[in-house]
Amino acid sequence: MKEVEKNEIKRLSDRLDAIRHLQPTLSLVDEAEKFAELETEKATLETEIARLRVVYTQKLSKEAQKLLALPHRRAITKKEQADIGKLKKTVRGLVIVHPMTALGREMELQEMTGFSKTAF
Repeated sequence: MKEVEKNEIKRLSDRLDAIRHLQPTLSLVDEAEKFAELETEKATLETEIARLRVVYTQKLSKEAQKLLALPHRRAITKKEQADIGKLKKTVRGLVIVHPMTALGREMELQEMTGFSKTAF
């Protein structure tokens, strides 16, 4: 579901970018109506993007809270990272979070971390 917000933010940002590039080319004397129309559309796009970003971060926060509520967590060693598929097969329900993903940055992780209901 996060992908829906992410894609919508991208689409609206692209439209906003197009408007920002189009505005300087318009003449205020000849095309004042068009300029005003673009200005209002620009304002609505900015508010919608801000709203979607809030929704996106709330969903990330909920997911982070769910993971932190799991009883077992630890860093994944380099050897385990090399064969991550085997680790996931042995530990059912294992969720691995990389520090460079949005979720990992929000959780302020320094290394790949595994979260699970059972010890591993």
